[in-house]
Amino acid sequence: MPAVARPRASDVRQYTSWDRARLSVVVPIGVIVAVAIVCIVIAVLSSAQRADVVAVDHERQLFSRALTDYGERVLREVDSVASADGAIQNIRRSFNQDWAAQRVGTWLETYFDHDAIFIFDRNDDLIYSMVGHRPSDMKWFDNARPGLASVLDYMRGRNPDMRGAIRLNQKALTDTHQQTAVIQRLSGRPAVIAAVAVGPEDGIPVSPDGAAPIIVSVKFIDDNALSTIATQLRLTNLRKIEQNLPPNGDLAYDLNGTDGTTIATFAWTPKQPGAEIVHNVVPFVAVAFLGFALLAAFVLRYMRRTAAAIAAGESRLRHLAMHDPLCGLPNRIFFGERLEAVIEEVRDGCAPAAVFYIDLDHFKDVNDTLGHHVGDELIRNVTLRLSHTLRGGDLVARLGGDEFAVISSIAGESEEMLGLAQRIIAAICAPYAINAQNIIIGASIGIAVIDGKCGTAADIMRYADMALYRAKNEGRNRACVYDAAMDADLSSRKLLEADLRAAIENDQLQLLYQPVVNKSGETVVGVEALCRWTHPTRGEIPPSEFIAIAEHSGLIIDLGNWVLRRACTDGKAWPDLTIAVNVSSLQFRRIDFVEVVQRILTETRFDPTRLELELTESVLLGNVDTAEDAMLRLKALGVRLALDDFGTGYSSLLYLRRFPFDKLKIDRSFVRSIEKAADAAAIVHAIVSLGRGLGMKVTAEGVETADQQLFLRAAGVHSMQGYRFGRPVSVAEITVRLQSPRAFRPIEALAS
Repeated sequence: MPAVARPRASDVRQYTSWDRARLSVVVPIGVIVAVAIVCIVIAVLSSAQRADVVAVDHERQLFSRALTDYGERVLREVDSVASADGAIQNIRRSFNQDWAAQRVGTWLETYFDHDAIFIFDRNDDLIYSMVGHRPSDMKWFDNARPGLASVLDYMRGRNPDMRGAIRLNQKALTDTHQQTAVIQRLSGRPAVIAAVAVGPEDGIPVSPDGAAPIIVSVKFIDDNALSTIATQLRLTNLRKIEQNLPPNGDLAYDLNGTDGTTIATFAWTPKQPGAEIVHNVVPFVAVAFLGFALLAAFVLRYMRRTAAAIAAGESRLRHLAMHDPLCGLPNRIFFGERLEAVIEEVRDGCAPAAVFYIDLDHFKDVNDTLGHHVGDELIRNVTLRLSHTLRGGDLVARLGGDEFAVISSIAGESEEMLGLAQRIIAAICAPYAINAQNIIIGASIGIAVIDGKCGTAADIMRYADMALYRAKNEGRNRACVYDAAMDADLSSRKLLEADLRAAIENDQLQLLYQPVVNKSGETVVGVEALCRWTHPTRGEIPPSEFIAIAEHSGLIIDLGNWVLRRACTDGKAWPDLTIAVNVSSLQFRRIDFVEVVQRILTETRFDPTRLELELTESVLLGNVDTAEDAMLRLKALGVRLALDDFGTGYSSLLYLRRFPFDKLKIDRSFVRSIEKAADAAAIVHAIVSLGRGLGMKVTAEGVETADQQLFLRAAGVHSMQGYRFGRPVSVAEITVRLQSPRAFRPIEALAS
């Protein structure tokens, strides 16, 4: 026998692997296709059934409306006779048999095919009748009388319910006659009975008019009527049936009176649009099934051709997922994975490492003032500088926004880590030239050491974040290394922040006022509101401490609003003084700041011209257009504006020319030095001359000695404040001083 060739094991493995891969795709697709087809079939059948139900309901409504229209038409035909002038003359005033036979009976029977016509006098006695082409016999009338009597009783007001009948008109079709139309059984047949009172007679109102004769007309709902309705509504095989059920597929419609009794039962063959829907959808379902099959085949073919491409692009996709798209640095995910790997390496005995958490200072101002495109270019420049500053083995990543992080093997002495941090800060703080703009930013760095005792990656980042928090609080543009004391310090600040929040909400803060005097030092011309906080357990908290916490936590907004409201309330007691209130840069930059000031002034009824808001140059940095708009709106309210601590910041002359300040306040550092340093005295003279030249008032802060007072007075300042003229005191003490101005003596004089 010839030997049978056996396939190679590699071929078998390749076939098996492809077969499994194909099955792993084909089976789910087949299941999806089957489920989709079943869902489509169920949806089509449900829609068809629902369409049949809707069609039946619609035909019922149309048939009911057709019967109503049929009855109302009979009523209008009778009303056209009863409302004629001849009817009033020949029926109501004096009965004319011939006229009634010709103009009522013959007219309605001949022209409108009414089956029976009756005329009843005021006593409901029959005075004329006609059934078909001849007068009715008494036997027929006796059979019909009970049904006619109920209509007459209703017309006379004796039977308001009309039980066993269906009223077709709920109110009179005209405003001149009593009338009604009903459907009820009459002589064992369904009929429309229309009754109209003849009249009214001149001078007699329509209702009640019990003396009016009544014309009653009967029109049976017979095969002719049903044929007409079926033609109008396109109802197939419409007919009246007895109690027996209609054939399968036909619809029975019971016409019931108000008491539930059946007047008649009708039947017809309803339309079935559901079958049409199924018939129309089946081809599309078949096409969809074929499309699913073709799609499955295409997917299989496509998967085979693109498997290699997907494998080749996997590394590229991972790179995109792990790197920042703007600057190309590793992102937070990459950094987290690398940090965990470094921690494991250090625990296994490798050399310690360190994490440098870098936050750019004033980056948001660049975005807000110069646009995001400039901010993006700035990020790219910072990336280049960081890459050039660090060693090849260090990892630098962008965590998001203006935050960067570095993992460095420098983790020895603190001086070495701080030296690298200072080189990073120096590189970042050097000016940037972007789009013809000279941009200067800063950087703060928090450092956490990775050693054998460190915790998780989250712990390391938390330590670095706390160190960064300390660096920012110590003035920015600096670096801090984490130590265990920072945990306690952070916890203490968080507790103090919660207590400050409660103090603001519960009105537990205090507002003191420091007098501002004229250049002679004898008259108080204003006060500056200064906030103080006495903690229930820690005692007096310095403003430098709790104000910094408020600014970092965002409580400065609520604190500033509280100070402004309290100062306006207290200041109403001193109508001749100006009340100065310091405004934080965070508070001033809010878009609703002007509205808040206006609302507080309105609610406290404080004179806006006596309110002076003190701003520092930090309010204006990177916020020029918005700040100018807010200041102009405040000036429109009458509020005064003072530039506080002038000389310590940029002291930009552009700010003085552009912004509508009313006052310059010379910083206390210059006043303190005028007796010791000639350059300080020269600066004070220059500031006073500048302020007077721009039409601004000049106030000197921190005046403590008589020599300082004499110098400043000679220099030309308009007003002064400092301990020489009074420390910050309570509302009551300011009031006492204003009432007895001569009782106050400068501090040096009292000391002597």
